[in-house]
Amino acid sequence: MQILDINTVKKQLTMSMAINAIEDLLKVQGKHSTWIKTPERLVIPTFEESNKNTSGSHLSMPSVVFDGDNEYAVVKLVNICPDNPKRDKPTTMAVITVSDNETGDVLTFLDGIYITQVRTAALSGIATKYLASPASSEAAVIGTGGMAYEQLNAILTVRPNIKQVNIWNRTPQTAHEFQNKFEQEYPQWQVDFKVYESVEEAIKNADIINLATRATTGLFEASQIKPDAHINAVGAYQATMKEVSNSVIEASTAIIIDDAEGGLHEAGDLIQAHNDIQSTWTWDQLTGTLSDLVNKKISIDANEGKGITLFKSVGAASFDAAVAIKVAQNAKKEGLGQSIEL
Repeated sequence: MQILDINTVKKQLTMSMAINAIEDLLKVQGKHSTWIKTPERLVIPTFEESNKNTSGSHLSMPSVVFDGDNEYAVVKLVNICPDNPKRDKPTTMAVITVSDNETGDVLTFLDGIYITQVRTAALSGIATKYLASPASSEAAVIGTGGMAYEQLNAILTVRPNIKQVNIWNRTPQTAHEFQNKFEQEYPQWQVDFKVYESVEEAIKNADIINLATRATTGLFEASQIKPDAHINAVGAYQATMKEVSNSVIEASTAIIIDDAEGGLHEAGDLIQAHNDIQSTWTWDQLTGTLSDLVNKKISIDANEGKGITLFKSVGAASFDAAVAIKVAQNAKKEGLGQSIEL
C-alpha cells in the first residue's frame, strides 16, 4: 500500500490533470452509467450540542469506478471543522483510500484535503469552460477561505485572458492574505488584484463570480451584476445556508448542478428558492447537470448575450474518486510516497 501525504499529492496534482480526470469520468458515465456507482453520502452533524465548538459535520463518501479494465473502490472520510481557521488548519479535513476490487487490496491511502480543494475547483473550472464567455477578462472571488485558492486557479486555467481579480471577504485582512499567498504560490498567473470593502463593488463588473462562503442570505441581487455573468456557487453546502439570492436564480438562463440527487439535500440556495412561496423558481426548472454539459445533452452558447449562468456545486464521491485514482496511478508509476505492507 502506498501512503501519500499532502506534499506528495501537491507535487503531482495539477489543475489541468484534475479537470481532465473529471471530464473523462463524466464522459465514461455518459456512455456507461452503471460503471460509476456513487451512493448518497452519509452525513453526521457534529457538535450540535456544544457551546464551545461551532457545529460541523462528518461525511463518509464511497464510490466504485470501473474504467473498462479495472474496478476501484474509493472512500473519502471528511470532517468539516468550521473553527479550524483559528487553529491555522483547513476547514475541510479528509483522507481517501483507493482499493482494487478484484483482490480487495488497499492500494493507496492518501491525503484528501488538497484533493478535495482541487476537485471542487476543477468542477467550477469545467462549468466555467462551458458556460463563461471566452472573452471574460474580470473575475470576482467572494469568500477567501481555503477553497478559494484553487477555485481561482481553476477559473484562470480555463479562462487565461482574465487580467483583473476582485476580492471580498467578511474579514478584510483575510482577503489581503489571500492575495499575497496567491501571488506567491501561483506565479504563473499575471493578474491585478483589488480588495473591496463591499460585495457589490467587487462583483458589479465581473464576468465570472466565484462564491465560497457560509452565508445564510443571498449576497447580491441580479440587478447588481452583469447581464451575462457566470457564477460558480460552491459554498452554502447545507439547506440552511444561502449565497445566491432568489432574484439571481430566477434571472439565470441556465442553472447547472454537479450532483442533482445530492443537491436536493445540500444545495441550500436552490432548496430555499424552491421552498419560498414568493420565489418563481422550482426544481423542475433546473437546466441540467455537469454531465449533461460535457456529454452535449444540453448546449449553451458561452458567448456574450447568453444571460446569467449559474453553476451550483455540492460535490460527489465519484469526483474525488476520479482524481484520487489518477494520483494513485501516477504515484505508483513514479515510485512516490511511502510503501508499507498491511
